[in-house]
Formats: sequence, structure tokens, C-alpha cells
Amino acid sequence: MTRNTDLTPDDSGPLTLLVTAHPDPGSLTHHVARQLASALRPRAVEVADLHRERFDPRFTPEDRRHYREGGAHAPDVAREHRRLDRATDLVLVFPVYWWSMPALLKGWIDRVFVNGWAYDHSAASGLRPRLQRLTTHLLLLAGDDADSFERHGYERALRTQIEHGIVDYVGSRRGATAFIHESEQPSSEATAESVTRAVRVVGEAVRAGTPAT
Repeated sequence: MTRNTDLTPDDSGPLTLLVTAHPDPGSLTHHVARQLASALRPRAVEVADLHRERFDPRFTPEDRRHYREGGAHAPDVAREHRRLDRATDLVLVFPVYWWSMPALLKGWIDRVFVNGWAYDHSAASGLRPRLQRLTTHLLLLAGDDADSFERHGYERALRTQIEHGIVDYVGSRRGATAFIHESEQPSSEATAESVTRAVRVVGEAVRAGTPAT
């Protein structure tokens, strides 16, 4: 696995892990991730480009056996756990596909945020979240406009699915959630303004160490 790592010399302090899921390195998604990494300096930042690293999103029979029986995680999953164990903040940077996240990122969560690491669950003891030390931020790129998201309830659906269904479930603190709407509009100036605003919102939340909206 090839890692796209951008760490400052002082990597003993707080680390922010940016996770991207887009096949085109020249995409707006990757541009936004680079802008955020630059804005966060001199904090330590690591960028996980799941496409470049060829992360396998398929939930395998080995993953299923681990879910049911416990034991050692698959090597690629264990690597992600070590990376997340170093992080104080996680930022998911991704385009909205069908009012959700790309399959690659969903598969990363399916395989990495697992029972026995992200949470403990059993019939006897119920649910015990384990990622209270981590703050999770979302930076979403959407092709539609903000009015459409509000009118159809898309933003609420996305927030419920990810903030409540994933972040809250594993006990992670909610950080900032920022949308870049109309990400494919022809006006590069308008897009740049949206990117600047979203990067500022997430960057300030990471640096402050407190949730923001």
C-alpha cells in the first residue's frame, strides 16, 4: 500500500487524518483536501487517498469471521487502525454520490469501523462505543445547490446517516460538517469561494478542537 503522507516535522503532536475517495487526482475533491492540509499547517496532517492506496472496500469472508469470532484483523484493516490510533481528528472529504458517500469510502468504514475496535457489542452487554478520543469532520462536495438539498431533505438525510448513524454510533465527537454546493458550476470564482468557506469552517474546528457547524 502506498501512502500519501504529509506530516510536519513535529509529528508527535495532534494529527489530523484526511480521507479522500475519488478516482481522479485532478478532481475538486483532491484539490479541497490539499487546500485543507495546507490550511492546517503547522499541525501534522496525513492524507489517505483510498484510490491511490488501492484499498479494497469489499467486506470479505475473513472480515465476516472476525465479526463473529474475533481474533486478528486483516492486515490492511489493521494498518488503517494504526493510522487512526495516531489521529485526534478525522476528516472525510468526498463527493456526494446518490445522496450518500462513494462506495469506496463506505467500504472503508464497513471494514475499518468494526466491532472490537470502533465499538464493542454483544447480546449480554449491548453497545459500548470506543472512539471517544476521535473528532470526526465531514467535507462534502455536492453537484446540486443548497436550496435543493434543503427542499428535498438531502442534507438532513446525509447528516442522519453519517453523523448519527456512524459518528455517534462509535462514540466519536462530532466536528464540523461543511458542504460545497454546485461543485460542477462553470464559474470557477464561485466554486473557489465555496471551497474557501468550507475549508475555513473545517480548519477552524480542527484547530479549536471543538465542534462547529
